[in-house]
Amino acid sequence: MPARASRLPACPRHRKKSCLIRAVLLDCDGVLADSEGLVNEIVARALTARSWAMTAEEAEHEFLGIALPDMIPRIERRTGPLPPGWAHSLSRDIQAELTRALQPIPGAAESLGLLAARGMAMAVCSNSSRIELRLKLETLGFLRFFGGRVLSFEDVASPKPAPDLYLRAAALCGAAPEHCLVVEDSDAGEAAGRAAGCPVLRVRGHLDPQALAARIGMATKDAVRGALR
Repeated sequence: MPARASRLPACPRHRKKSCLIRAVLLDCDGVLADSEGLVNEIVARALTARSWAMTAEEAEHEFLGIALPDMIPRIERRTGPLPPGWAHSLSRDIQAELTRALQPIPGAAESLGLLAARGMAMAVCSNSSRIELRLKLETLGFLRFFGGRVLSFEDVASPKPAPDLYLRAAALCGAAPEHCLVVEDSDAGEAAGRAAGCPVLRVRGHLDPQALAARIGMATKDAVRGALR
């Protein structure tokens, strides 16, 4: 499915310089990693076993873009207190399934290659745990693109929809937030990017390198094709 264009207006000519994009800050799940379906299946099974009957689609609706610490109170309001170690067991099951079956979002590898070829600073900002985030990026071969700028909810005081992740990532990239394009697929992520003062590109199921390049003003279609050879 084609990426959905950002709802931000194009930069007026007299403001073009102030709108220059110097860094791209990407969510992971649903933007780089096609992980949400895998995770939602596991969450749905785990909650159904706790007497909160749920499908994978319902799990996505309930928890999309939300970090595990913020999921727990929602779950306990429906199921009562969770047993000790429940969250750790859930995370272990998720890691095993990611290792077995994770695939990239279509267009993610090409988009990262294009940005790297043009020298664009990049960071990943995810509401996943550190261990899950690193596992996803290593499994997909994407870790090399980020130069250590890999941030999970454990690296900031407040996860998305708070702006903390994107503010820290902008600082690590050496760019003001208004010069950092956030690429997101969830309401919580978009809210976090906008709260940080960043322009936001909302995508769904496909990261189109040509659309990304056009949003940044980086390249024409011919230049995109040349960067991907």
